[in-house]
Amino acid sequence: MVFKRLLGAIGVGGPSVDTVLDGEAIRPGGALSGQVRLRGGGAAVEIEEIGLELLARVEAERAEGESEGTVAFERYVVGGGFRLGADEERSVPFSVTVPWETPVTELYGQPLGVVLGVRTELAVADARDRGDLDPLIVRPLPVQEAVLEALGQLGFGFRSADLELGRIGGTGQRLPVYQEIELTPPPRYAHAVTEIELTFLTTASGLEVVLEADKRGGPLTPGHDALTRFTVRHEDVPVLDWNSEVDGWIRRLTEHREAYGAQAYVHSAPHADHLAVHGSGGPGVGTAVAAGAAGLGVGFVGGMVAAEVVDEIDDFFEEEEEDDEAEED
Repeated sequence: MVFKRLLGAIGVGGPSVDTVLDGEAIRPGGALSGQVRLRGGGAAVEIEEIGLELLARVEAERAEGESEGTVAFERYVVGGGFRLGADEERSVPFSVTVPWETPVTELYGQPLGVVLGVRTELAVADARDRGDLDPLIVRPLPVQEAVLEALGQLGFGFRSADLELGRIGGTGQRLPVYQEIELTPPPRYAHAVTEIELTFLTTASGLEVVLEADKRGGPLTPGHDALTRFTVRHEDVPVLDWNSEVDGWIRRLTEHREAYGAQAYVHSAPHADHLAVHGSGGPGVGTAVAAGAAGLGVGFVGGMVAAEVVDEIDDFFEEEEEDDEAEED
């Protein structure tokens, strides 16, 4: 992105900032590196702090219905404590570790419709101002890929992916948001479930897999949700028979109603003031991702992504920039 001049709290004629990220993508728990490039304005200023925020577009349940907004799920201080002269150019390198639970935004090269961004913030003379907003691309870890590939081999299809504001009770979740990947069942399970939702809660040691099934009802029994969870280690990737392992998870989920889900799986949202709400405007971008197995041996996400996904991701960043400019005015 180009330099963005800070016009709000710092004042007209203040410094401008451009953050450049190294590489195209990262993985959960990995390093995010780059440079914050500063250009001085009409007068020298003291740069007290340079901050980076990781942002996510999320969905939230409210009394008046579902809404979409933006939440910051991590923040870093990467520099500061120096004087930036008038028209001076300076580059501040950084390298930070992203949370292990950072959501995945693409799979096998295809965007999932999940939107993450990196926003730069400068603190000058006890005032804070936002700089540019850059897209953050996150690819799955090998253990996540192993689970997803097994699901594809078992015939599950990708329906959508989104981020929910809240916490899953009874788990080790750390972030204020969690990712849900919705899957359509293959024929062998279609009689039992209409869809399965998958959530990864990753740590340095392994992966907690939370599965929720929308189970079909019968002539005398209503449908209901069944939930369960499983834990695998990163080092299990080359040694497990993943198709057999994941198939066992699905059979356990579909054949029995888990007590875990009945009591402990609770969605609880933080206070509303943590969410910058833009309002609800139809389905999330995840629903625009086309599912299928064309050209992919794993058979999970198809080689076709609807143009709406890319357009709506671009729209998100344009809206954020417009919101920043409106606040500065």
